[in-house]
Amino acid sequence: MKKILVTGCTGQLGRAINKEYAGSGAELINTDVMAGQGVTALDITNIEDVMKLAGQTEPDVIINCAAHTAVDLCEQQWDKAYQINAIGARNLSIAAAKVGAKMVHVSTDYVFDGNGTRPYTEFDPVGPVSAYGKTKLEGENFVKSFAKNYFILRTAWLYGDGKNFIKTMLRLSESHSQVTVVKDQVGSPTSASELARMIHFLEPTENYGLFHATCEGSCSWAEFAEEIFRLAGKSTVVVPVTTEEYMAANPNQASRPAYSILENYMIKLTSDFCMADWREALAEYMGTGL
Repeated sequence: MKKILVTGCTGQLGRAINKEYAGSGAELINTDVMAGQGVTALDITNIEDVMKLAGQTEPDVIINCAAHTAVDLCEQQWDKAYQINAIGARNLSIAAAKVGAKMVHVSTDYVFDGNGTRPYTEFDPVGPVSAYGKTKLEGENFVKSFAKNYFILRTAWLYGDGKNFIKTMLRLSESHSQVTVVKDQVGSPTSASELARMIHFLEPTENYGLFHATCEGSCSWAEFAEEIFRLAGKSTVVVPVTTEEYMAANPNQASRPAYSILENYMIKLTSDFCMADWREALAEYMGTGL
């Protein structure tokens, strides 16, 4: 039986991984920073703890869903962000190489500067401007340096079972007739279940390397909110504003990429796998009941 060690198992992607692999015959070794029912405590920033658990369980695959994703907090907590996003990825990669496991690492569109004018491919130069993006890029570099067989998947605008933009918009709609949402930041809303599906597709293969992994199509945050309200049957009006206007009303926030559209070039070039359109994935997510 294949054994898969999952870090950050209680997060949006970790939960989606568990749903995706349910009934697959694989044994999932679920870990998170805090122990719980069916969850083993693992501090990925501690190399001794990581090596010990990997040695005890001998996984065939390690899927790293753990990350410090609070973009604003990362600016204030550089050391913590670096420990989780970079050192954690390094430790897991070292362990994967030691036990002969494949390494699956999830990264982000924030490794780019966000000033693009066409979808970023895996071959475009990186240039993160935020602490989150910089530490995630270091994580990518550590995986490349220490893991022998790895898949790095860059995703963006991820949502799933947990706190996310969709739930925030629906919550605001309960008490607001209109909401203000940025109109000049564009990207591809991506369902955690779709990302989990791509991981499950790649993981058994030897198609190693760097991949972009977002739902097809793109929109602005304002357009995303409009589609959420349309699907939910809400009458809440979206008031589009510029990033400059939003930042003036919400100071002390980290810079967000204006352009976050990723082209899933490598997966299309090397397989017949295709991510769902963002509207279709959103409708499926909202149809499951939030």
